[in-house]
Amino acid sequence: MNDQANSVSERYVAANPVSLESWNRHDTTWMLGLFGTAIGAGTLFLPINAGLGGFWPLLILALLAFPMTFYAHRGLTRFVLSGREGADITQVVEEHFGIKAGALITLLYFFAIFPILLIYSVALTNTVGSFLEHQLHIAPPPRAILSLVLILGLLVVVRCGEQVIVKAMSLMVYPFIVALLFLAVFLIPHWNGGILSTASTLPEPSALLHTLWLAIPVMVFSFNHSPIISAFAVDQKRRYGEHAEARSSQILSRAHLLMVVMVLFFVFSCVLTLSPAQLAEAKAQNLSILSYLANHFNNPTIEFAAPLIAFVAISKSFLGHYIGASEGLKGLIVKSGRRPTPKTLDRMTAAFMLVVCWLVATWNPSILRMIETLGGPVIAAILFLMPMYAIRKVPAMARYRGQASNVFVVAVGLVAITALVYSLSA
Repeated sequence: MNDQANSVSERYVAANPVSLESWNRHDTTWMLGLFGTAIGAGTLFLPINAGLGGFWPLLILALLAFPMTFYAHRGLTRFVLSGREGADITQVVEEHFGIKAGALITLLYFFAIFPILLIYSVALTNTVGSFLEHQLHIAPPPRAILSLVLILGLLVVVRCGEQVIVKAMSLMVYPFIVALLFLAVFLIPHWNGGILSTASTLPEPSALLHTLWLAIPVMVFSFNHSPIISAFAVDQKRRYGEHAEARSSQILSRAHLLMVVMVLFFVFSCVLTLSPAQLAEAKAQNLSILSYLANHFNNPTIEFAAPLIAFVAISKSFLGHYIGASEGLKGLIVKSGRRPTPKTLDRMTAAFMLVVCWLVATWNPSILRMIETLGGPVIAAILFLMPMYAIRKVPAMARYRGQASNVFVVAVGLVAITALVYSLSA
């Protein structure tokens, strides 16, 4: 990542020795950064997607949410930590599996994350344009100008370095948490049982398993923050050395507990307010839960708050995914045989991201959701299967063998991949 930010971080650590026993501001920043990457625009569709299956599948998914999220991301973090000092995920793959495998994984890693960045570029432009037009009653500027200004604004944050990105994301998390809490609590007086109407009837085992099979990818990717895990692991290793794995696991567990509790409270508050038929209607209208609730209650507060919340959610997720996408692109450039200086590499990456994100956001193609789905199986393979394969094959990860959580992660990964492939072919 950004060399200047890394050198500043190294000087800070040298001057301020850290203690594994004491939680510090740096740990809190990363905890909120992980939360910020995972919990974004997808959260606003999760109540619809997860609630459509009925009460019992949703309850099982809620119980599985923390172990699915924690064990998978801990495995990927351990994988990056198993490499040499300062090596990111693309370099660790090459170190463990060879140059060809490293190049292949780097290519897949980039094409799994970069389309999501394009989707956020489009969504951000649409959200701000709609807010200007419908809430502020201001004619939005031409789409090409609006998208360029928005993307440039986010890239200004990016150019300040990785540490600034993570801090910006952690600051943006606070209003998002407050907004989720506000909405969840706001709905409590309107709880009418909603999804509980389906709790009195136990589903057939085959139907329950089929529903869970198709719903697990929704839950997995609603909490996915694999694009920032590599930068997270590299920073922890630089800061904590041999204690990096212990502190990383501690930060991950707190981040995942925060995101699971917050999001599930929001999800259950929504599905206790709306009936399964209303959730199906929201899905048919292709609306986020915020937009549907604003229409459902005809409430100007929600109607005004919805685009602001969406803007924060999309912006922080854009920043988190930029870290992973730029990491993959830099890896591809280096593996192509070119050896630009770090500063030149940063500029080449930023220029490419700006131009492509701007063109796609201006074009506004409807094909982007399909691209996101196509990237899903690759993300699942990198997040769930690759670290578990490395535990079995790589001597540096041998100490993690024989854990029951490994079997669980592989099982969830296979379920997610097969369900995504099935959805694509259906």
